[in-house]
Amino acid sequence: MSESPIPSLEDLRAAWAATRAATQETPLLEAPALAAATGAAHVYVKPESLQWAGSFKIRGAYWRLTRLTPEEARRGVVAYSSGNFAQGLAAAGQRLGVPVTIVMPEDAPEAKRSATEGYGARVVLSRHGERPREEAAADLARSIAADEGLTLLHPFDDPAIVAGQAGAGLEAIAQLGRLAAHADLVLCPVGGGGLIGGVSLAFHHLSPTTAIRAVEPEGYNAMGASLAGGGITRVASGRPTICDALQATAPGNAPFAAAKAAGVVGLQVSDDEVKAALLTAFEKLKLVLEPSGAVALAALLAGKADVAGRSVLVYATGGNVSLAAFNAHLSA
Repeated sequence: MSESPIPSLEDLRAAWAATRAATQETPLLEAPALAAATGAAHVYVKPESLQWAGSFKIRGAYWRLTRLTPEEARRGVVAYSSGNFAQGLAAAGQRLGVPVTIVMPEDAPEAKRSATEGYGARVVLSRHGERPREEAAADLARSIAADEGLTLLHPFDDPAIVAGQAGAGLEAIAQLGRLAAHADLVLCPVGGGGLIGGVSLAFHHLSPTTAIRAVEPEGYNAMGASLAGGGITRVASGRPTICDALQATAPGNAPFAAAKAAGVVGLQVSDDEVKAALLTAFEKLKLVLEPSGAVALAALLAGKADVAGRSVLVYATGGNVSLAAFNAHLSA
């Protein structure tokens, strides 16, 4: 494996080969109705919401756990997550027999907490008060790792996580190839950046003419601001958003380096635009998405990118939402 913070194509392929033992190939859905509505030549949707544990996160989590030493695997790991990485890591740990502890913000969705525990993980809740909740959870995870001798895993700032998430890109490229199709533009949700880092590298290596856009909630555009400024930028938002999994205040170094190398550009969407995307996904695609998983679709529908006459690939990244919350978003 490469020791560079930016995984090589060989790294990406090795991770994808290994993680296919614990993941399923999510479909590539062509959406003519969305193409007609937006002026795109073709729209393809990659619903990682249908992946095991309800999001793409199991890809990177599984690959990272396979990198542990036997002693580290025996002792177990600890990580912080508002929910989707928690579930992905818990599911991967269950598959590999690695004990998993997850630190979750106390206001993380109950559905995600229950699902994480359902995969056999221990969940410890953190209280953040006025602090950014990810920072408070990270501090508690570091303390548990030190006290209990567990390996501390970062949910996105890790080259192995980036390499593992790249499977969602390699898989889509292979699926497009089977259709004799090509993506001119990729729209991908971003929190800390693990997925955009991996997906952008996959396309950078294998489809270099494809443009990549990182889509974030308004006020949490840390990746976009960092890419525009050429260095890691922390945003001090604190504004409420329904995109609970995309509240990172700065991108990870590893995913930022990958996205920068691939020429990624950032976009932002509002909560109202995300709500409209949730409804469209349900009515037109028959997909139930959580808000964080629908931001890329929101960018497409809201005209945040020039898609006229282009083939567009949209990542729908998570579906971990309760019925009550889903209905509340649609009726708000």
